[in-house]
Amino acid sequence: MANNGKLSSADIIKLLNKKAGRNIAYSLAKDNPTEVKEWISTGSRYLDSIICRGQLAGIPVGKITEIAGLSSSGKSYMAAQIARNAQHMGIKVVYFDSENAQDPAFLENSGCDITSENGVIYLQAQWTEQVLEMIETLLATGEKYLFIWDSLANTPAKADIEGDFNPQSSMAVRPRILSKGLAKLVQPIGDSKSTFLILNQLKTKITSNAWEALADPWFTPGGMAAIYNYSLRIWLTASKSKRTFIEDDKGYRIGTEVKSKLKKSRFGTEGRTCNFKIIWGDPKQIGILDEESWLEAIKPSNHLTSAGAWYKLDGYDKKFTGSQFANLVRTDAKFKDLVLKIMDDEVIRKFDAREGNASKFYDHEEEVKQIKEK
Repeated sequence: MANNGKLSSADIIKLLNKKAGRNIAYSLAKDNPTEVKEWISTGSRYLDSIICRGQLAGIPVGKITEIAGLSSSGKSYMAAQIARNAQHMGIKVVYFDSENAQDPAFLENSGCDITSENGVIYLQAQWTEQVLEMIETLLATGEKYLFIWDSLANTPAKADIEGDFNPQSSMAVRPRILSKGLAKLVQPIGDSKSTFLILNQLKTKITSNAWEALADPWFTPGGMAAIYNYSLRIWLTASKSKRTFIEDDKGYRIGTEVKSKLKKSRFGTEGRTCNFKIIWGDPKQIGILDEESWLEAIKPSNHLTSAGAWYKLDGYDKKFTGSQFANLVRTDAKFKDLVLKIMDDEVIRKFDAREGNASKFYDHEEEVKQIKEK
C-alpha cells in the first residue's frame, strides 16, 4: 500500500486479478500482454519485412491472422511454409482441412514434420462450430499451438449440413457463429501465446457500382465480425507487372507469381505490398522462392546500379545479371550479407523513418482508380 494510505497501482492490479481468478490487469510500464514478442516467418523475407513497422516480423504469435487469396494464388502453399517454420520454433501445428485436399507428401516436401511425436496434427473440418470448439479444447491444455484453418470459406455451419439445399434456409448463420466464436477465442489465444491462421477466399463483389467494381472488387466470406478480430489480413492476388504463371524450360507451369497486400494491419503497415513467386509444380522446390524477390526489394537503393542487363552492388566487386542474383545470394555469404543490409535499410528502416517518397512503399493503383472514377 502507498505511504499516504491509498492503494498503489500494484495493489489495485493484485486486487483485480484476485477477483477475476486469473491475470487480467497489468502495469503497461512493466509488461504489455497485447504486445507481439514473437513472429512466425511466412517463408518470404520480403513479406516479413513489410508486416510490422520498424522490424522483421511474420505471422504474429498470440493473434488471429487471415490469408485470403484468389483461386490458385498460393494460400495453402504459404500455410505449409508457416507450419514448417512454426515447428522449427517448437510450436505444435494443428491443421483443419475443410477442402479434403491436403496431401501428406506435399506437407513433407514443404519441410513439415508429419511422422514424429510432434508432427502435424491433421483434422477434417466438418463444420464451423466444430473447428472453434476443437480449438477451445486444445487451448485449455496449456500448450502453444499454431492452428491453421484451410479454409473458412469452404467450411459449412452445422445447420448447412443438416438442412436442405436452399441457401435461404441458413442465411447468415456462419457469420453469427464466427461473431461469437472468434470473440470467445481471442483472449485465450493471446494468453497461451498460440496463433490462429485462417485461410480464406477472395470472391468477386456483385455490384452495379462501376467505381466499387474497379477500386474494391473483392470480399471475403465470414462477415464483418471475423474481420474485427483479425490483427493481420494478407491478400494474395495475381501480379500484374509480370506473367502470372512460372514455367520451366519446357514451358510447363510449375508456379505462380503473386502480389501480396496487407489489407489490414495493427502494426502500422496497412496497404504495403510486395511480390514473390510460389512453386507448386516441382516436388524438389515446393514453396516460396524467397531470394528471387530480394532484387525487387533493393532496386530503389542507391547502393545498386544497373547498366543494361547488368547490376553492380556497392561493396561487391563483380557484376551480375538478374538471373544470377538468387544463386549468388545462396552461395556467396558476403553478397547475401550486403543484400540483406540494403534490404533492411530500404524496406524496414526507411519506412519506419518515413524517409523518401511514400509511393514506393504503397500500391496506389486503387487510389488512382478512385480519383479517375470521381
